[in-house]
Parts: sequence; structure tokens; C-alpha cells
Amino acid sequence: MASFHMYTISIIFSLILLSPFSNGVFHEEISDILAMNLRSQKTSHLHFYFHDIQSGKNPSAIKIISPGGGGIYGFGNTFMCDDALTIGPNASTQVIGRAQGIYAMASQSESALLMTMIFEFTQGKYNGSSISILGRNPFMRDVREMPVVGGTGLFRFARGYALAHTFWFDVKTGDAIVEYNVFVQHY
Repeated sequence: MASFHMYTISIIFSLILLSPFSNGVFHEEISDILAMNLRSQKTSHLHFYFHDIQSGKNPSAIKIISPGGGGIYGFGNTFMCDDALTIGPNASTQVIGRAQGIYAMASQSESALLMTMIFEFTQGKYNGSSISILGRNPFMRDVREMPVVGGTGLFRFARGYALAHTFWFDVKTGDAIVEYNVFVQHY
């Protein structure tokens, strides 16, 4: 019975691929996916620092929604950022990319962010590639884990997780330097 189902599925799949309506595009996409499955996955460990600066004349993060009350830590406050990613905690170390995205105060009971972030790499082996992070960041905890939900370039079809640790934080301004250890599976 199982062989009959496999036979039927392969016939249907072949008809779709040979269909005059596919224009070869669908076939190329399926071929790419099948080729990726034949290659082995790699796990990469990325280590960098995220510089989120809300103060000064040239902030890298700005508040775009402020429902009122609670200062910068009030529920619903939403920020847009274009933060530097560096190899060390000092802002003068080599910039290897940018963190671009949105984060918002998403909890009414603790200091926790909803983060939608793209880490784009502009130097080294991963130049031109990016990873996408989407998750909850309770930033007052020592170490937070967020999922890697995708990527581009060398990180196409990526999955994994990011561990964030606050290296430095100014409570008055909201400025922060966050150390990231990211473990990414990719082809």
C-alpha cells in the first residue's frame, strides 16, 4: 500500500514538473530545494556586539510610537533601529554589519520586548548575508534566547537561536551594548 502511495505521488509530481504551465520556474525552485537537501547542513557560531543608542545627536534607535506614560519603558512604546554590529564591545571596533528592525515594549508585567530584527553582515565571510530574529526579549534577564527564523545569502533557509547578554546598559537613556552568540544551521 505504501509503495502505491509513493508511486502515485511521484506520478503527480512528475506531471506538475512537466506541465507546459510551469515555464521551468517551478522546476528550478524544486531542483534548488532538492539540491540543498542533498548537501549537508552546517552550524555556524556568530559572536558580535549590538550597539543600541537612543541618546545624543545621532541615535541609532528612535521611538516611533509612544502611547503615553511609563517613560521609555512603558507598554506599547515602539522603536525603529539601525544599530551597528561590531566584533568587540567598544564602538570603535570593526563594524561587521547592521541590526535593522523594530522592537516594542510588549509586556505589561515585566521589561520585555518583542523583537523583529534583521542582522545584515557587511564584512568577512558572511558579507551580503543576513539572519532574521523574531522573538521575545525580557531584557532585564542576564541571558535571553530568541529564535532565528530565516536568512538570506549563505544563511538561506537558516534556523537556530540567538543568546543575548547585556554588556552595558544606561537606565536613564536606554542606550545599550548587547553581546550576541548566535548558532545558525544553514546549507
